[in-house]
Amino acid sequence: MHLTANPIDWYAARAGGIVAYVLLSAVVVAGLSLSSKRNLPHWPRFAVEDVHRFGGLLTGTFIAIHVATIAIDAYLPFSPLSLVVPFVSTYRPLWVGTGIVATELLIAIAVTNRIRGEISHRTWRRVHYLTFAVWAGATVHAVGAGTDRRTPWLLAIEIVAVGAVSGLTAWRILVARGGSPRTARVTGAVVAVALAAAVPAFTLADVGVKHRRAWNAASFTDRLDGQVQRQNGVTRGIISLAGSGSGRQRVLVRADLLIAPSTLLATSFQMEYLPSGATCNGSVTRIHSDGLGFDSRCRMPNGARRRVTATWQAGRGTTLQGGVLTTQPL
Repeated sequence: MHLTANPIDWYAARAGGIVAYVLLSAVVVAGLSLSSKRNLPHWPRFAVEDVHRFGGLLTGTFIAIHVATIAIDAYLPFSPLSLVVPFVSTYRPLWVGTGIVATELLIAIAVTNRIRGEISHRTWRRVHYLTFAVWAGATVHAVGAGTDRRTPWLLAIEIVAVGAVSGLTAWRILVARGGSPRTARVTGAVVAVALAAAVPAFTLADVGVKHRRAWNAASFTDRLDGQVQRQNGVTRGIISLAGSGSGRQRVLVRADLLIAPSTLLATSFQMEYLPSGATCNGSVTRIHSDGLGFDSRCRMPNGARRRVTATWQAGRGTTLQGGVLTTQPL
């Protein structure tokens, strides 16, 4: 038997934010292509305009999903105020606040797009330039606040996005000021490489990271709530525990034991960290002599090993009473 609990709201929040960032980057790239007044091979201008416009709508949709699912997440609860007012969140306030500012600027841009026929083209164009600030704020938010920020796949997305947008922006500025096409291309390439290389450096430095609860903690002690079920046979028995640890570190735990009167025949142990979804898999190594606890060992996806001890008090029925879950690194 395996752990099946799934923190869907947190997965949706992460996915919504990542998709929104990819779409936003694509919208900025399309906008730069339109502003250059150059036709792309095999892409008529009206097609690029449609992609630009539709991409903006999709970006707003996925940002709404990102914010809504974070609002209902139980691990890092955000108050309504902290979802609207920048830099008041208790979780990485600087980087979360940057994302809030970017979202509110995007709303302002969307409003001006809606009333474009009622304002001057010059005003609309100036407000539209805020798209670069939105993209920059979203990039800083993703690099500084994203829980997946150190994963190779997200780093690759951010490196490509930063390189593409910064390189095209530098190229577009030089071309607009009358620079030679060759100089503009070389400068754009240099800027793209330099800023793209800064992404992993900034991420690994973990600048400004501070939050109040542990994240995949190697060592913690929490209250254990759940149920223990036991089925006894003539020569063998099955013990199953399913529960959750709450407090400094939220986890879901599951242990299944096939036992004989004096030995463990087979065991399975899983502990899933919330909200990251990282799972520590292993086995139960010992049942306590009073039958009210066990010791186990498991391994994280990165190879780190944990020693996990679960204890509880005798009680009626299958509900754990006074349960304690202790985890230490091996």
